Amino acid sequence: MILPVAKLGTFVLKTLSKPLASRLKSQAAHHPRFRQSIIDFAQANHKFQVNLQRRIYGHATNVEIRPLDEEKAIQAASDFVGELVVFSIGGGLLIFEVQRSARSEARKEEARKHEIETLRAEVTDLTKRLEELEKTMKGGRGISSWLPGISGDTKQTSSS
Repeated sequence: MILPVAKLGTFVLKTLSKPLASRLKSQAAHHPRFRQSIIDFAQANHKFQVNLQRRIYGHATNVEIRPLDEEKAIQAASDFVGELVVFSIGGGLLIFEVQRSARSEARKEEARKHEIETLRAEVTDLTKRLEELEKTMKGGRGISSWLPGISGDTKQTSSS
């Protein structure tokens, strides 16, 4: 019962993270201090991507790269922030699910170990009982010595 509820909860959180990311994106574009930092981040990311592409295609990397205009930088950075929120929540949920599964497996393994120990104890007990029966049988006292309810005396008197 807990598994479907947990999966449903994960799905709900992932679904709710998308509007949260959209709201963060819109707020990021209007907050002046955050706006400047995301513009700087977007410009640095743009330079990195252009240099990486130029290296991949074998072009010179010592050329000057034109910066993005402010609106494109804000859009790129706020898209990045939105995706970062969605992936962070998804990654957190994935880690939570893996840990939950690991705890469940550990409980199952502990139950199996307990069952094996119980079976081993039972086998040990049965082995001891079998050895006792074998000793009794070798003692030559016959079947009456190890069957319950039968006395070893064959001469029973009925006088009471």
